[in-house]
Amino acid sequence: MTFHCEIVSQDRRVFSGDVDMVIAPGADGVMGILPDHMPLLSTLKVGELKVRRGADEEVYALSGGVIEIRPDGVTVLADAAERADEIDVARAEEARRRAEAELAAAPAMTAAAVLAAQAALRRSNLRLTVARRKTVKK
Repeated sequence: MTFHCEIVSQDRRVFSGDVDMVIAPGADGVMGILPDHMPLLSTLKVGELKVRRGADEEVYALSGGVIEIRPDGVTVLADAAERADEIDVARAEEARRRAEAELAAAPAMTAAAVLAAQAALRRSNLRLTVARRKTVKK
């Protein structure tokens, strides 16, 4: 049994199709969503979003958002979402280096600047982790 999944970012539809399972980084922990799941609305944190169809699993780098779960489908409204094969590894590595350099100067930074640098480091590390996975065949 499958259900419909839509992943939409601010600028595009990232994914649309029937799936067997969605694994999402919920605000309170990782959520596994199967067909006929009870209705739920939740925020999402920075993390990996996985979509399983048969033996295939696609991994997305998700920079937060909201998920709506219904018995017949899931809609993810993502702040930003990238499929593993869309990630520019060199750009993600450069973003990580910039964030690490900013954090090295943390004593001279405001609290808000430190939090922004930490968030940038989390996002770049996530993008690098997801890019290394590509598409997993089971």
